Amino acid sequence: MTARNGMTAQTMNTSRLNTILETTGWVLADGATGTNLFQAGLETGYPPELWNVERPEDITALHTSFIDAGSQLILTNSFGGTAHRLRLHAAQDRVGELNLAAAKLACHAADSGRDRHGHEIVVAGSIGPTGELFAPMGALDHADALAAFTEQAEALAAGGVDLLWIETMSSLEEVSAAIEAASAVGLPAASCMTFDTAARSMMGVTPADFASQSISFGADYVGANCGIGPAELLHSVSGIMATASVPVIAKGNCGIPAYLDGAIHYHGTPELMADYACLARDAGVRIIGGCCGTTPDHVAAMRAALVSTPQRPFDQGRVDAALGTAWKDLANTTDHNDGKRTGGRRRSRRRQDI
Repeated sequence: MTARNGMTAQTMNTSRLNTILETTGWVLADGATGTNLFQAGLETGYPPELWNVERPEDITALHTSFIDAGSQLILTNSFGGTAHRLRLHAAQDRVGELNLAAAKLACHAADSGRDRHGHEIVVAGSIGPTGELFAPMGALDHADALAAFTEQAEALAAGGVDLLWIETMSSLEEVSAAIEAASAVGLPAASCMTFDTAARSMMGVTPADFASQSISFGADYVGANCGIGPAELLHSVSGIMATASVPVIAKGNCGIPAYLDGAIHYHGTPELMADYACLARDAGVRIIGGCCGTTPDHVAAMRAALVSTPQRPFDQGRVDAALGTAWKDLANTTDHNDGKRTGGRRRSRRRQDI
């Protein structure tokens, strides 16, 4: 598989993402896609993947704004790019077209950003869940999921992405199929799960189990994204760190989501996200970014804080003071990653990360 600038996927992975990690110890990723596209006029319920061909200038502008804010890793606008998701909009036959366009737009923005800023920009091909449940609760099986993810992965790879970024997953079965698809197209895989249900994923997976299983499936990077707020995200990451032997990712929401006036809003300040970024690095996280609600202004504050603040020993008290207490609504917990089920809040699952 040949990728950007004529390099093989493995060479590209080493020379881009791993070189940054070896140089600085951490990589700053981008923020939200949907939230920022809503500000550009995307209507709720409309698939953002269609904008890759209908309004490519807006997608390029978003990538560019994150790069100029300091991101050295950007995600393609392809979260809902499987046939299962696109079928909701009668676009299931456009998987190749839309994902190829997403990859080319991000790679063009990354190459332009490299020329402007003089450093490498990594492009990760975003792969979100199919939205279907595996048997026996649903009709999805491994072969179907693998076929869907492989179709998407092939288009992203053809467009030049450096790696595949499997995100917002809730089941190990879907993670396994997506990582297998990455392997089939010869690209490294980053695997992220969302822990939004009493410190577990929606399907009951603990962070520690997710990390160990993802690595056994072949993930090159593992982590958590989305979920509740940054405090809960870092708590989930602590469980991942306990068993991870590969670089860990944290891509948390911009504060705790609130439902106001018929829509989800995120009220985290740039200062909050700057604190979160430094605390994530203190915890040993290597790839740090934002998820829902995170704008280029937040990313710029994160970058400035990471550059100006020396890494410190991890201090849970500092986390609680800056971000709040994680899972404070849970009633009887001593270890949220120990496999015991408890009650607690969870966020409703939306079509895409926003």
